[in-house]
Amino acid sequence: MFDNLKNKFKRTAKRITRQELSPEDVEDIIQDLRVGLLENDVAVSVVEELVERLEKEFEGEKIGIREDSGKKLFDILEEAIRDILTPDEEVDFIETIEEKRAESEPAIMLFVGVNGCGKTTTIAKITNFLKGKGYEIVLAASDTFRAAAIDQLEKHGTDLDVKVIKHQKEADAAAVAYDAVEHAKASDKDVVLIDTAGRMQTDVNLMQEMEKIDRVADPDLTVFVGDALIGNDAVEQASKFEDSIDIDGSILTKMDADAGGGAALSIVKETGRPILFLGTGQEYGDLVEFDADTIIESLLPKSKD
Repeated sequence: MFDNLKNKFKRTAKRITRQELSPEDVEDIIQDLRVGLLENDVAVSVVEELVERLEKEFEGEKIGIREDSGKKLFDILEEAIRDILTPDEEVDFIETIEEKRAESEPAIMLFVGVNGCGKTTTIAKITNFLKGKGYEIVLAASDTFRAAAIDQLEKHGTDLDVKVIKHQKEADAAAVAYDAVEHAKASDKDVVLIDTAGRMQTDVNLMQEMEKIDRVADPDLTVFVGDALIGNDAVEQASKFEDSIDIDGSILTKMDADAGGGAALSIVKETGRPILFLGTGQEYGDLVEFDADTIIESLLPKSKD
């Protein structure tokens, strides 16, 4: 996508060298940009913001004979995307844990998302990540909707050698979270990771249950887990969850499966909260801390040359 945009812009700039550019001069470039971003799962509102910024930057701009107009286009887009991906409010897992440790309290982290987003596997990856830094973890099997979900989390707990607090199927999910927090306090654990039932953002009853878990557990961080492959659907999901409870950040799964990066850009813009990690596979180590350059490269993969 971007290679074509650069070439078109260079042709336009060459034609009107040393003249002032107007929006009409780059209208075809703007249209290609709009289509390309939409095809990469960038939300319409975000696309329009990027287009507006590009138009504003180039309106009245003069292009010299020796100026690399393609690089200029890249730089404007890169800066605009980076601004969106780095919201003012930062979230740091380790800093949150250390602040709670200073108070002799466990850090409580609640994970939410829809069915099939990879939430339970993500919790296992976070467990592995935090254990690697020396923290002691407790897992809460608050997805009591499915017995298989309890079994899955318990299997991860066994593999990772961490305690899993569970009740029977269809038990009060908030009570499981409460018991996990109390266990962590009594046994001087550092972190409680709370799994919850996958729920569609339109399911009123399950969303109310999630709100109850949130009230009872009083998490220090609430994390939305989204599937990067579903594009704008993930953006809508994040928005609805944010409406019900305060999301502190997001984790995107399946970034190894040719995800375009647009979902990450759109979720940050929609929620105003950062992406924290990216899931890149099924193994426990397949988790990377978020880096804006990864998303920028997926959206603007061509070099500046």
